[in-house]
Amino acid sequence: MTEQAADVVSAIDIGEIIARIPHRYPFLLVDRAKDFVAGESIVGIKAVTINEQFFQGHFPDYPVMPGVLIIEAMAQTGAVLMSKTMDVDPRGKTILFASVDACRFRNPVRPGDLLELHVRVMKARGGLYKFHGRAMVGDKVAAEEAPTS
Repeated sequence: MTEQAADVVSAIDIGEIIARIPHRYPFLLVDRAKDFVAGESIVGIKAVTINEQFFQGHFPDYPVMPGVLIIEAMAQTGAVLMSKTMDVDPRGKTILFASVDACRFRNPVRPGDLLELHVRVMKARGGLYKFHGRAMVGDKVAAEEAPTS
């Protein structure tokens, strides 16, 4: 086993996610995570169901997860990555989302989809981090931020 392989955590359950970030129903958009590598990357998972409140109005005859919520799910996944990396107590410190650069929406996310939120650290400077995110349903990209320098 390589040193890096020893640092990979295979599963983060909903209990740990709730302990690590302040989001709660109906705004908690990550159900579990996997492939955590401290300070580097994580994959969040959101099981999208027809019971999501936003489907009542977006859109009743063709329910689609709003793109802004896909971005928020990636941001929450990034917050789990950094909270676990830095072992942050969310009662004393809140991890905030600052900006989105060049996000593209490629395919709709619908009820029944298993949304995988691939997030990796691109830059770290002081207490600020820049991430690259890609939301996938199966082998299709649902949304992604175009990597920049």
